[in-house]
Amino acid sequence: MARGAPSIAPATPPDAGTTPRTIRTLRHADILGPDTIALSRATLSSSRPPGLHDHDFFELLWVQNGTLRHHTATGWRDLPEGSLLFLRPEHAHALQGRGEDSLVVSVTLHPDLIVQLGQRHPSLAGRFFWADAPAILPRDPRQMADLNASALRLERGPRDALAAEAFLIPLLAGLMADDVTLPPEAPDWLRAACLAAHDPRTFRDGAAGFVRAAGRAHPHVSRTAQRILGQTPTDYVNARRMAHAARRLASSLDPLQEIAAEVGLDNLSHFHRLFREAYRTTPAAWRRLHQREVTQPGHRTGPESGPEDDDI
Repeated sequence: MARGAPSIAPATPPDAGTTPRTIRTLRHADILGPDTIALSRATLSSSRPPGLHDHDFFELLWVQNGTLRHHTATGWRDLPEGSLLFLRPEHAHALQGRGEDSLVVSVTLHPDLIVQLGQRHPSLAGRFFWADAPAILPRDPRQMADLNASALRLERGPRDALAAEAFLIPLLAGLMADDVTLPPEAPDWLRAACLAAHDPRTFRDGAAGFVRAAGRAHPHVSRTAQRILGQTPTDYVNARRMAHAARRLASSLDPLQEIAAEVGLDNLSHFHRLFREAYRTTPAAWRRLHQREVTQPGHRTGPESGPEDDDI
């Protein structure tokens, strides 16, 4: 979970005999017309909804202000400000405001758009719009500000498929970058530690940073990581370190020693060994391949990209 993101409570089952029924189906032809995407903002009534509705389109919803009570056939859940909700056509639901000024933003998406996105990007399978159950994700204030800026651009521009993808793809890519794929039995604290391990402030401290983010005793973290991840905390963190170093080598001219120190490794020989284990080549060769050989293949003259480190 991102720092500062809201905490989302588990769902509450409906009261006996009060399971809501689906009373209406919304149609994309009525809402979108010839467009691919539409955005609306609404202040919610606090009265209990008479029933659920479903639709033949996909919907992205977020709580802009206040609290949303989200009703489904299996119960209800209170979603605080900053909650992001992905809904498929078959996800019957209803919205209810809690308190005053409960404001939501709803984005209607043509079903063909989402189907095609899923076909082009297999990594989305089982997530967001492609999950069996409604996906609910918390967003922190910075992430909400970015989302609202994207929504404002959408409101001011065209509503065609290109505009829809320009809005959706950065959001989905950012959510994927903020997540890690773990088995269902992984505890929340391990997921939090794995997410934190992508941050230089964590991986710079090695396994100690991972354990600190987990908030559990080191032996317990090590046993759980080996069982769930198949890696020790040290191995997991070193993989994140080397991924960061590989990106820096490809995109900068900074000296190797500076990049090694940036990932928390003052011993250059140790850094070199870890990099070779991860990428089967040296840092200098990686830099040549991803800088000069991409832009000027076969070119052997000009300023060096950095000190040679093949013999370290």
